[in-house]
Amino acid sequence: MSKTLILMFHPDPEKSVANAALARAAAEVDGVEVVDMAAAYPDRRIDLMTDGAVEAQRLLSADRIVFQFPVQWYSVPSLMKDWIDAVFTRIYYVFAESEGDRLEGTPLMIAATAGNTPENYQPGGGVAISLEEIFTPLRATAVRAGLPWHPPHILYHANALSAVQLAAAGPDYQAALRAFIAATAKSSDMAAAA
Repeated sequence: MSKTLILMFHPDPEKSVANAALARAAAEVDGVEVVDMAAAYPDRRIDLMTDGAVEAQRLLSADRIVFQFPVQWYSVPSLMKDWIDAVFTRIYYVFAESEGDRLEGTPLMIAATAGNTPENYQPGGGVAISLEEIFTPLRATAVRAGLPWHPPHILYHANALSAVQLAAAGPDYQAALRAFIAATAKSSDMAAAA
């Protein structure tokens, strides 16, 4: 069975509503592993060599990767930025041949929650640019790293969802993950499933 690795970068998962619900739903999808990165790094410090080695192996064990996080001030949470700086520097500059070359080709999807509405993330809206534009640095990182970019899954108005909307968010995310898995399945995965 193939493995989909979800790295959840919520700064305070115990207070999360939307990201916690998405993580619980994702964990129910076959072949998905969800890692709470705030729990993995409670001091919010990531060492390029020691922690980077652990994270490199975690990434290399996956067939596809999902970065799940809340959009914070039109960017990623600080832990995610620190993680990318340490881990990707290690993988693509320090150990490019033994790690970076091996990770290349692993598909990447963004799963993000945003407190605002979709209408605000467009020209003429309160933010005036799309979340896809806000994700440009992540997409550039994926291109540089050779990680095929999959269209993001975005949950808007995440901090004000009704109980019904929150209940629907989990199955919607599961469907997005299953579509990502199906779209990025290797021929060996499909043969094993047959």
